[in-house]
Amino acid sequence: MPVIRVLPPHLRDLIAAGEVCERPASVAKELIENSLDAGAENITVWAEAGGLSMIRIADDGCGMEKEDARLCFSRHATSKLPTDDLTGIITMGFRGEALAAISAVSKKRPDSPEDT
Repeated sequence: MPVIRVLPPHLRDLIAAGEVCERPASVAKELIENSLDAGAENITVWAEAGGLSMIRIADDGCGMEKEDARLCFSRHATSKLPTDDLTGIITMGFRGEALAAISAVSKKRPDSPEDT
């Protein structure tokens, strides 16, 4: 009887999320670093129940194209490493899986707009 098995994708995503989303503050940190890397000068953070029920961040950073917005939630997708040279990371944060991990453990609020 085999003991080792390959985990299904949803379990792999939840395990990866545990590495990024240790607590609400770590989620906010990842998102704030993204804001800073996007050139934001003003960042506003809202949280409910200590970040357990909602974390919302707004900034005046440069934003991204629609295609990048779709791709940024994919595992290991990042704009923070333009080449394959790992010594070339010059940004605040680098977790290519951060948004994928955050979305894996997040629940959509019933009162939130569909396109956010």
